[in-house]
Amino acid sequence: MKTAIFEKAGSMIIEEVDKPTLQAGDDAIIKIVRACVCGSDLWSYAQGDDRPAHSINSGHEALGIVEEVGPDITTVKPGDFVIVPFTHGCGECDACRAGFDGTCDNHQPPTNWGGGFQAEYLRFHYANWALVKVPGQPSDYSEGMLKSLLTLADVMPTGYHAARVANVERGDKVVVIGDGAVGQCAVIAAKMMGASQIVLMSRHEDRQQMALKSGATAVVAERGEEGIAKVRDILGGGADVALECVGSEAAISQALGVLHNGGRVGYVGVPHYNNRAIGSTFAQNISIGGGSASVTTYDKQVLLKAVLDGDINPGRVFTDTYKLDDINQAYQDMADRKAIKSMLIVS
Repeated sequence: MKTAIFEKAGSMIIEEVDKPTLQAGDDAIIKIVRACVCGSDLWSYAQGDDRPAHSINSGHEALGIVEEVGPDITTVKPGDFVIVPFTHGCGECDACRAGFDGTCDNHQPPTNWGGGFQAEYLRFHYANWALVKVPGQPSDYSEGMLKSLLTLADVMPTGYHAARVANVERGDKVVVIGDGAVGQCAVIAAKMMGASQIVLMSRHEDRQQMALKSGATAVVAERGEEGIAKVRDILGGGADVALECVGSEAAISQALGVLHNGGRVGYVGVPHYNNRAIGSTFAQNISIGGGSASVTTYDKQVLLKAVLDGDINPGRVFTDTYKLDDINQAYQDMADRKAIKSMLIVS
C-alpha cells in the first residue's frame, strides 16, 4: 500500500509498504477514504521538530471504512463508515467518563494518540470505543459534507475543547488567537456556546472572511501591546475568555494579555515553549485549562449531530484538495499559507 513518509524537513514522499494487519484483539484495520494535513504536522515539516528522517507520517485525521476487526471489537463491524480520531480513549476510565478521553487514564501517551493516517490503510489500536460510526456510506454524502465529517477527527473537536475547558457561557466576550483550522473551529464552538462577541486575531484576509462567516464579530490584525489595546477597545474592556489555538509562547502571552482579571484561558495549540510559568498569572486570578481534545466524546454527544443536521459547517476550513501522491504539495501549500487546511482524497 501507499503511505506518506517524512523524509526530512521540507520533504514528504510516498512509499510502498506492507498493508497493516491485526496485532491485538481490539485492533481495527481501516481503509482510508479521506485524510488531511494538520497544522501540528507543519512543525516537523517546517523545521524538523526533532523528528527522525525517513519516518512514518504524523497524519492523524481520517474518514474510512472498517475492513477487519479483532475479536474484542463489539462496536463496529467490517463495512462501517467511521470517523477515525487522533485519540484512542477507552471510554471506561475516570478521565473518559469525565469527558476527557483525549487524556485517557488507561491509554497513556503516546499510545492514546495516533499517527500514520496519511496512507491507504491504517491499523487503529484501542478501537472498540474510540471510532465514531457515521450513518450510511461515503457515497451517501456530498463532498462538502465529507469535509465537515473529516474535521470531526481533530480540528472541530479541538476548537470545541478550547471553548469547553474555558467554560464559554452565553453572553461571554471571547478572543480567538490563531486563524488556522483549529482557530476557525474555535470560532464556531464559541458561537455554539452563545458568546456575544468573538474577536479573531488574524493577519490574513481569507481567514478573516471565513471566520466572519462562521460567527466572528470582529477581527484584529495587530499583535503585542497594540493588538491587546485594540481588542480591549472593541470589547469595551478585557475579554472573558481567550482561546489559544497556536502553541507558541507569543500566542499564550497574547491570550493572557487580552483578558480582564478573573478571565479564562482555553489552550489547545500543542505547546512549543517550556518557560511559561503558571505562577505568572497569580495576580490576575486567571483560570487556565487545556490539553488534548476529547474527540470521541464530543463527536458522539454533540458534534456529529450538529454536522449532520447542518447546524455547523466546519468543512469550509478545507480550502484545497490533493491526491495522496501529491502529499508534499499539500504540506507545502499549508506551510506557505496558500491553503488553510489540505484534504487528501485517498479512495
